[in-house]
Amino acid sequence: MEKGHYRSDDESDTELVLKKFKTEFPLCPYLDTINRQVLDFDFEKLCSISLSRINVYACLVCGKYFQGRGTNTYAYTHSIAESHHVFLNLHTLKFYCLPDNYEIVDSSLDDIKYVLNPTFTEEQIQQLNTSDKMSRAIDGSLYYPGIVGLNNIKANDYCNVILQGLSHVTPIRNFFLREENYVKVKRPPGDSSFLLVQRFGELMRKLWNPRNFKTHVSPHEMLQAVVLWSHKRFQFTTQGDPIDFLSWFLNALHRALNGTKKVNSSIINKTFLGSMRIHTRKIPPVDLEEKEKHRLLQLSEYAVSVSESPFLYLTCDLPPPPLFKDEILENIIPQVSLTSILEKFNNQTEKEYKTYKDNFLKRFEITELPPYLIIYIKRFTKNTFFTEKNRTIVNFPIKSIDFGEYLSKEAKTRYKNTTYDLIANIIHDGEPEKGTYRMHILHKPTGQWFEMQDLHVTEILPQMITLSEAYIQIYELKT
Repeated sequence: MEKGHYRSDDESDTELVLKKFKTEFPLCPYLDTINRQVLDFDFEKLCSISLSRINVYACLVCGKYFQGRGTNTYAYTHSIAESHHVFLNLHTLKFYCLPDNYEIVDSSLDDIKYVLNPTFTEEQIQQLNTSDKMSRAIDGSLYYPGIVGLNNIKANDYCNVILQGLSHVTPIRNFFLREENYVKVKRPPGDSSFLLVQRFGELMRKLWNPRNFKTHVSPHEMLQAVVLWSHKRFQFTTQGDPIDFLSWFLNALHRALNGTKKVNSSIINKTFLGSMRIHTRKIPPVDLEEKEKHRLLQLSEYAVSVSESPFLYLTCDLPPPPLFKDEILENIIPQVSLTSILEKFNNQTEKEYKTYKDNFLKRFEITELPPYLIIYIKRFTKNTFFTEKNRTIVNFPIKSIDFGEYLSKEAKTRYKNTTYDLIANIIHDGEPEKGTYRMHILHKPTGQWFEMQDLHVTEILPQMITLSEAYIQIYELKT
């Protein structure tokens, strides 16, 4: 029998265990001082005074982070000075009462633990695309998991739209919601890029958390990782370009997951990697005589060369806007259909590319279609002095777009289905380098489209989506 726990004649084993439990984990009289409204676990887990990441505790009364638990530590001093007594260790997820320094074990605190570290079972993940159940935040507002706003710290809307878009690509989402899918990936000694994968996984779980305290999430930790591993190329204090961020981010995740050039080497390649064939021919200088041109065309360097090239997204070019506008046409914005800008990939349309000394004509045809197709509509052209924006509206159907006509002949025989549905549409508003980004996203269980701009989330009619200046689109292959 343990010291201090003597059994009386009429005491059962269960009662004895309860008695021991109450002695080791006394009931805390301060649990009603916890303020769930101020709890925000989206920020970096570091002490608000010493900026140390070691042994950090969150005060559950005011929401601030402090280091340590022993006498004279910042958390201990805060508990005495402010009479805030309940703390959570952000690493071990254990609760403590300070300054008395005893552990609190109470099932009523499980919701706080889940907000800090949401977890998903395989069954829960399978239901995400079919469950239309709404969740309720602490303030009573309703939200759909996955359709939550992202905080704009200063100028990170260009990152937010990409992170939101990727969170609705089913294979990417399902992979990152379960930490065991990537926790065993081994990186070389001294390489810390895997933290980018962990941060993205944490953000994904918070976006899809059905028990969030708030209807928005702050991507603060995720963006800190982006700034660090992009060597400050992408900041959240200055506006950037979503396509640059998307390209870098997908490649960085792919490398951190030990991905190679093979299609099945990472979840990124499995989801987005396609392949195209490029036919290139060099064209002689324009100012040459016909005879000289003819002679050059006989040389091997002017023959057509064929190369295979993988792609994570397709770049579509807009027709140049009219140079001169009359009074009537001044207010008319030019329009073009998506099929006409996709003709670049039909293996017939030739596009001219100039280098500093040579000119080339290229034809493109797609040889492999990925399960999710990203289309980038090139709206900005940069010259020596400034950046110009092409405001041409692209008309596109939201459902059943057939990409089969852009496949090479032999590739067509391999695909039973080549039609895609739109699931995400990123838009640029305003002037180049100064404008803002927003997006439209499809909520699959309800079939409802939502417009998301940082913290603002509103329902939108599908017919309104095509009226915007689309910039990046994500399409899903119909199965």
